[in-house]
Amino acid sequence: MTSVIGLFKRIYTLANPPKADVSAEAGSPIKFGILGAANIAPPALTNPAISHPEVEIYAVAARDEKKAQQFAKKHGIAKFYGGKDGYQKLLDDPEVEVVYNPLPNGLHYEWTMKALAAGKHVLLEKPSCDTAEETRRVFEFAEKKGLVVLEAFHFRFHPAIQRVKQIIDSGEIGTVKETYASLVMPGGVIKDDDIRFQYDLGGGSLMDMGCYTLMCTRYLLGTNPSAVVSATAKRFSGDNRVDVGTTAELTFPAPAGSDSSEPIKSKIHCDFKDPKYFGIIPRVPDISVRVTGTEGSVELYNFVMPTLYHHLTVRPTGKGKKTRTEKVYKFADGTRCEEWWSTYRLQLEALVHRLRGRTPQTWVEPQDSIDNILWIEKVYEATGLGSRPPSSFVLPESA
Repeated sequence: MTSVIGLFKRIYTLANPPKADVSAEAGSPIKFGILGAANIAPPALTNPAISHPEVEIYAVAARDEKKAQQFAKKHGIAKFYGGKDGYQKLLDDPEVEVVYNPLPNGLHYEWTMKALAAGKHVLLEKPSCDTAEETRRVFEFAEKKGLVVLEAFHFRFHPAIQRVKQIIDSGEIGTVKETYASLVMPGGVIKDDDIRFQYDLGGGSLMDMGCYTLMCTRYLLGTNPSAVVSATAKRFSGDNRVDVGTTAELTFPAPAGSDSSEPIKSKIHCDFKDPKYFGIIPRVPDISVRVTGTEGSVELYNFVMPTLYHHLTVRPTGKGKKTRTEKVYKFADGTRCEEWWSTYRLQLEALVHRLRGRTPQTWVEPQDSIDNILWIEKVYEATGLGSRPPSSFVLPESA
């Protein structure tokens, strides 16, 4: 009963976060601008910002001026920009300090580079860009300009996934042998006209959901794969260059310090349209990661949105050892984390700390982002689909 009450309290507070108590010590808030009035923007930024005393969502831009105006009015945003030059007008606004870029994947590179050229920090939705080379250029340019770019792998900032890594690193499940990560949605949730099926915009299940499974696996193992053993793609009927689902088997180097030289076997699976049971019964979303070792396994269900609901299960294989389930909403190191804080709220906390010159509890480093899209490209190559098309945007030499 207690867990049910906790669930409803978290969901209610997530939807109705308390307004931040702004003190004089917080100073002037960091002003954010949003490129595109996307559906992801409210849960990812505008809602988490309500409870953050150092953040103000100051401006939004959309191609459709009316849409930008409506979004601004609904979320209490001071300024809006619209029309074909709306995005650039937002970048030219001297009050905007940080740009949130949730545009379609194929536009990430162009508008992140333009934001950096305008002197803005960037919170960049995953996946970073369509190619590893573009991602590398983004971070090199950010470093040159003395600016911060954070790829929004928000799940990395929650204590639940950190607890899984702690269990693995402690040796409790022994030497890691296998991993499995899945992000699968039932058919019918994502419609055929969704932009995630548009090849020219960097569409594909591996780009959208598969990037989570790969990042999660790489994070928990603390290293990059050594090879893509096999990969298959379920192709979209509307464009066979786009994957509706992808399954890949990879190997990772044998754990450092172990007696075994056998590589770790790893599988990732993503699917926009998991078929119904018997063609009529919808499946439950599969959002899980499991790591198996010589002395047991650890599994986290709902690693992407653990604030809503999750369960972390440890299954030791030793005699007399019992399976246990944990619910983790607090950091082991005592870092502040309210139970109702979403992964996005924790991500915003880390970004503000970095921008204010403080040390964030967690961070996604540039090389981590580069490596993740690099291995996405390698999986795409193994499926026969190839990388998503690179942007045609060329940064002016004067930038």
